[in-house]
Amino acid sequence: MPRIRPAHVDDLPAISAVCMAAFTAAVAPMLTAEGIATFGNVAAASAFAERLQGDNHILVAEQEGRVVGVVELKAGQHLAMLFVAPELQGQGIGRALLQSVLPQVRGPQMTVRASLNAVPAYEHYGFVLDGDVGEYHGLIYQPLVLAVPAPVAAPPGPH
Repeated sequence: MPRIRPAHVDDLPAISAVCMAAFTAAVAPMLTAEGIATFGNVAAASAFAERLQGDNHILVAEQEGRVVGVVELKAGQHLAMLFVAPELQGQGIGRALLQSVLPQVRGPQMTVRASLNAVPAYEHYGFVLDGDVGEYHGLIYQPLVLAVPAPVAAPPGPH
């Protein structure tokens, strides 16, 4: 299993490349040119750089020195990105990334706007549908929500 760690500025080109490879293979064929361009702007290394400086928590999965997956939590409550290199999907990397970001969720739930082909994967992770299919600048998405268990409090120490 890859090592999960916080993203660094040096990772941004690789993060962008993983997102674009997975998107191009699975999502882009179902979208218009506008949707593809919108995603390209959101997944650009420069866009990740801006978000890394803000209130976004970005983790990467690293295997043999190579970034093979990324998860991005926006404002402690919205899953903005979850991508794994296409050749490594189905090996538990996405689940490991999701589990690693859960402690950063602020509040009782986490939302995501999933591409339609990713809905079954999110449902497998425990997300449930949360509204109708929507569209944003050519990106078609299904809102989902995940109830996040409250952190388990540490037992009281000796007095």
